[in-house]
Amino acid sequence: MKRIAFHLNCLEQGGAERVVSTLANKFAAEGYEVYVATEWTGENEFALDSRITRVTVGPKPSDEGKGRLTKIRLRIRYLRNFLKEVQPDVLVAFTHGPNFRALQAAIGLPVPVVISIRINPVGWYDSLIDKLQIHWLFPKAAGCVYQTKEQKEFFRPYLQDNSRIIINPVNQKYVDAPDIDYDACDKAVVQSSRLVDFKNQPMLVRAFLKVHEQHPDWVLRLYGPDSHDGTKEQLEQMVKAAGAEDDILFLGGSSQLEKDLPHSAIFVLSSDYEGMPNVLLEAMALGMPCIATDCPPGAPSELIRDGENGLLVPVGDEKAMAAAIIRMIEDPALRRKTGQAARKIREIASTQVIYEQWRDYLEEVTGDWQRRH
Repeated sequence: MKRIAFHLNCLEQGGAERVVSTLANKFAAEGYEVYVATEWTGENEFALDSRITRVTVGPKPSDEGKGRLTKIRLRIRYLRNFLKEVQPDVLVAFTHGPNFRALQAAIGLPVPVVISIRINPVGWYDSLIDKLQIHWLFPKAAGCVYQTKEQKEFFRPYLQDNSRIIINPVNQKYVDAPDIDYDACDKAVVQSSRLVDFKNQPMLVRAFLKVHEQHPDWVLRLYGPDSHDGTKEQLEQMVKAAGAEDDILFLGGSSQLEKDLPHSAIFVLSSDYEGMPNVLLEAMALGMPCIATDCPPGAPSELIRDGENGLLVPVGDEKAMAAAIIRMIEDPALRRKTGQAARKIREIASTQVIYEQWRDYLEEVTGDWQRRH
């Protein structure tokens, strides 16, 4: 395997996009010929190595005004034309639409397709049309990469023997960050995520307001851009109504979270669901004491051993979240213990380790596919 192509919608800031850019850059650095085929180019994208060829396979300007079904067919055709021209040794697709699109585009071509599940399948892969496509297309995949066991079980009996569970790589800057001086941290709880509905920051705000009643010298810091789905406005109204403008701070996006986050004493993930939350992996790699909702499809519970390297709370349970934060605040020894244990995630989630897992898996499935074809 010398030539690898990745396919996803775009490279705008997001979990799957971060993983693709990290893997593509690493494969390129290791001497592979790498292509990234996207539907469009976004305004705020992850950077790609100059050795990577970026290709747009989405609808062209001349396709504007055409019907939805026509555009769906065109997307498949343009991706198929790309595969015919480049003839990669493997096409790796990320996320819902690109997974189905890649499998259709490669039908009859000498290109094995590896798909990747990056979200909670419930609600994303269980509609009637999804079930029909899964039954028809997923058996055609050369392989599939999941992030959790729960994701893998959802797709039984498809994609079991030829699939693999690989967690996300952590950006090296989090792995290389210095150890935290736990005694010097600010009295602050922090989260770094887009302000978007499924991250459920409103639950975290309500929980923190309960915490603040007992610990008025602590603050909540929220890093992350506005998703423009109304969540930020909802949060601002909640904070204003509580008169907590000085205690709950909206800090926007940051390009140096590896430096910003460790100033706070506790990291919190409040999501209703996630694929494999990069922000949790990063906070753990930094050595931060972490609290996370035990959200589907099971990533936090696979990363965190409750009470050992972090704390888990039920999804949407603001009372449990408040209790967990208070427990961390009032037990500095627990913060130190869980933070130091969390730091060990570096050993299994570094870019080099995850790259090697992907490389070995792709070599395995492409070899098997070539022998069968």
